[in-house]
Amino acid sequence: MTPFRRRPAFRAATAALVAGVLVGGLAACSTSGGGDTAAPADIPAAGTDDGTTLTLWTRAPLERQAKLLVEAYNASHENQVELTVVPNDDYVAKVGAAAGSGGLPDLFAADIVYVPNWVEQGLFQDITAQVDGLDYKDDINQGHLSAGTVDGKEHVLPFVLDLSMLMWNKELFAEAGLDPEKAPATLSEFADAAKAVQELGKPGVSGTSTGLNCGGCLVFTWFPSVWASGEQVLSDDGTESLLAGDAAQEVYNTWKDLEAAGAVAPGSADETGATWVAGFQEGKVGVMPFPATLLSGLDFEAGVAGIPGVDGGASTFVGGDGIGISKDSKQSAQAWNFLSWMMSEDAQVEVLAKDGNAVSRGDLAENTYASADPRQVTINQVAAEGQTPVALNFQQAFNAPGSPWLTLVRNAVLEGTSTVDADNDEITAILGQ
Repeated sequence: MTPFRRRPAFRAATAALVAGVLVGGLAACSTSGGGDTAAPADIPAAGTDDGTTLTLWTRAPLERQAKLLVEAYNASHENQVELTVVPNDDYVAKVGAAAGSGGLPDLFAADIVYVPNWVEQGLFQDITAQVDGLDYKDDINQGHLSAGTVDGKEHVLPFVLDLSMLMWNKELFAEAGLDPEKAPATLSEFADAAKAVQELGKPGVSGTSTGLNCGGCLVFTWFPSVWASGEQVLSDDGTESLLAGDAAQEVYNTWKDLEAAGAVAPGSADETGATWVAGFQEGKVGVMPFPATLLSGLDFEAGVAGIPGVDGGASTFVGGDGIGISKDSKQSAQAWNFLSWMMSEDAQVEVLAKDGNAVSRGDLAENTYASADPRQVTINQVAAEGQTPVALNFQQAFNAPGSPWLTLVRNAVLEGTSTVDADNDEITAILGQ
């Protein structure tokens, strides 16, 4: 999800997930009334490249990737894209104001968590005919496509992927007597590895780390263990929480045990997202679910694998941003030219993969640049198997400060209460509003 390597990269992986923005308020700003604007059906397969100037908005955490894509497109096309980078904390308000006044740019990116709400509000054009015409459609990341699909109509493509992966410090693993080349294959193996590192007793070093007061951090890193276990976190329509299931309960119990064993980094209980990955970045955490975008910024050897389930398997939270043509664009054919190029092998491999980013197409997972680092191939392969939860009220239910999801986790892990079922019902109450 982000351009720069250390601190900015961390912000990209977490900022939108953690932000306490009331996305639902956007409805009041939109004049579309939840309608659906279709892109002209007669757009050529590759769109139109006739020297038109297009406008594109993205939030600041994606500045690096956005600039790389825009520069490459502008250098190879007659159309020219003018990029506007908006501070992350201002982005939702800017989009809402523009939607209400008919002033959205031709193209704009949106955190994938917000996409269902913005599609429902009619902010993106229906590009179903164009997407269905891509001969590699089935290889496009399905999580992002699904997030932008309402009533069978598609509205966004993946812009930049951000994935949660299990990462471990190979040096600390070796010191703890663990095989540094072997990934923990189950949830219990992950916990055992964290405890082994903790038992080294090294000053300032912890077995694992998380953000127990950061709803976005927790969905990003804990949901994959549920998926890897063969269970779901939400109903198909996104109105019911399934987070009281057996796999979810095992996740809570595992972290409760790690917390009781002192294997979770100090401060994790109060961590709201500002520094939740800092310890691992500094080489002071043994193993944890971690944003894939930060791999290249680590100055130690790290192992990478999908996040394991209770009895094995692997999954990832496919976060990042989707991108589509706005309801206000009068240049749909030209905007589609940019989107179709963005999904091409040239853009995915020679722009994104070359810069160390995950690709949005499964058929390009083992590209030239990723193959130079087997860990990147792993990230791309797991991305194709990952999921993106879709719910109109996701922000309020999970990411907002004091969300019912945070209440559930804190009760189960820190307080040791037996209220998972009741707390899960509170999440459902928000999702169903």
